[in-house]
Amino acid sequence: MTFRAPVRDLAFALKTVGHPQLLASAFPDLDEATVQAVLEAAGAFADNELAPLNRKGDLEGARYANGAVTAAPGFADAYRAFVEQGWNSLSAPPEHGGQGLSKAMELAVFEMVHAANMAFGLCPMLTQGAIEALTLHGTERQKALVLPKLVSGEWTGAMCLTEPQAGSDLAALTSIARPDGKGGWLLSGQKIFITWGDHDAADNICHLIIARTPDAPPGVKGISLFLANKFQVKDDGSLGPRNSFRPASIEHKLGIHGSPTCVMVYEDAEAELVGELGQGLAHMFVMMNAARLQVGVQGVAIAERAFQQALTFSQERVQGRAAWGGDGLYGHPDVRRTLMLSKAKIEAARGICLTTGVLADVAHRAETPEERAAAKARQELLTPIAKAWSTDIGVEVASAGVQVHGGMGFIEETGAAQHYRDARIAPIYEGTNGIQAIDLIGRKVRSNGGETLRALCAEIAGSADALADNAGLAPVGNRLAAGVAALERATDWLLAADNAAALAAATPFLKLAGDVVGGWILGRQALAAAGSDDPWLQSKRALARVYASQVLALTPGLADAIAETDANDLESTPAAALAG
Repeated sequence: MTFRAPVRDLAFALKTVGHPQLLASAFPDLDEATVQAVLEAAGAFADNELAPLNRKGDLEGARYANGAVTAAPGFADAYRAFVEQGWNSLSAPPEHGGQGLSKAMELAVFEMVHAANMAFGLCPMLTQGAIEALTLHGTERQKALVLPKLVSGEWTGAMCLTEPQAGSDLAALTSIARPDGKGGWLLSGQKIFITWGDHDAADNICHLIIARTPDAPPGVKGISLFLANKFQVKDDGSLGPRNSFRPASIEHKLGIHGSPTCVMVYEDAEAELVGELGQGLAHMFVMMNAARLQVGVQGVAIAERAFQQALTFSQERVQGRAAWGGDGLYGHPDVRRTLMLSKAKIEAARGICLTTGVLADVAHRAETPEERAAAKARQELLTPIAKAWSTDIGVEVASAGVQVHGGMGFIEETGAAQHYRDARIAPIYEGTNGIQAIDLIGRKVRSNGGETLRALCAEIAGSADALADNAGLAPVGNRLAAGVAALERATDWLLAADNAAALAAATPFLKLAGDVVGGWILGRQALAAAGSDDPWLQSKRALARVYASQVLALTPGLADAIAETDANDLESTPAAALAG
């Protein structure tokens, strides 16, 4: 179960995802040599410190006893090393103690962290979201006393949304915050599925919690955002008494056993308002969208980890009579096709996530308001695709990894099963992938008449033309052109469809969009590698061609399926009819 951080793949992806000149001017210290040095150092930490704990965390897990959670063996020490080496503060604002690097760079580092040990990576991942939320909406006190500790990693953050009776329906939450008569709030209620809600790896845990106030209106308009610290934060920044909330238990889960998923109980816990009353959901979406993009990166990461193990096994395992090169499984054409398609999808998903990160940087750093607004719109368009498409790829590639192992993959000792189990949560949390699809069609496509998506399609069509003009990549260009035409056709249908039909087609539409954007990413990488005699760069061209024949070739049929969606068939079929 050895792991090697994909430093070279990440460095190449960062060079080819777009806007390199703008990023160079916005981050003048982040030249190619610095990027390489940061990636290599992060990769070494992931390889040497985090990867060895992955299996131990799966087998032994986090522990709950006497109202407290103990991190999985070795995790607390690894977290302290992670913080001491500065990995927690990469993209945070310098005025709060951060390094001010690009969001894309942070995502590249966190991909290696998640690939090495996904259960570990969830802890600092959620802290990054808390940093972003408090940077935008925190009070001056919170920015002065809490934010620097989150940036340094001395304290960690937790996102507290879900309640037992509500699930994803946040309008149904019942946690309540009452004024304490001194300018603060007393918060009571129960939250479930709180990742790293309690642990012993940091001195304090900062819970960002959505709750209602006594006179709030029903529905989402009555939700506000609050900050409750595990230990009260005094005015001088030191820690006071333990706050009145606690973990009641941790969940027993399919995977990510090293990550404590807590049931949290709040009993008149002291809390502070974050932002404005009644704007809690909007404020929380800052943290949630940051987490959604990071979860997309988790999908890439777990796919990379599963692929590496399957590739190694395919070279070592002798089985049958190979058609190509030696006796290993890798010499069997179908096994090689499976592995190459897996690698192509990983690089496509990686490119989508890093592109979204670059757009976040451009949205903050571009010179003109028009450039910033255009980047922000495309970032928002790609975020649900990055989250949902990439995490689906994570499950798909982890499943393919088990399949390459054959019967050995079904045996826990080989480790392939762990990657599959760990991957399966990613399409569920931070908004299920069905919710991401609804967000894509509703807020990101139909809300502006498809304008942002059509602008992206026009850019993809230009890349298809450039690929078609390259002798070795013409098939990729042709398939990409057909794919973008299919996406445009599906968009026309989506804009004209009634709401029920659009909702029924939302998930296939997101898949189509991800398939096409992923092909665009691979096509650009193939163009960047064209003409090289380096076998590694030549593989980029081969991966683009495999993806074109195995994925892009199917996009016209997927567009047909979307256009033939009949909501009446769905509506008129009761559950009893399916049960038989």
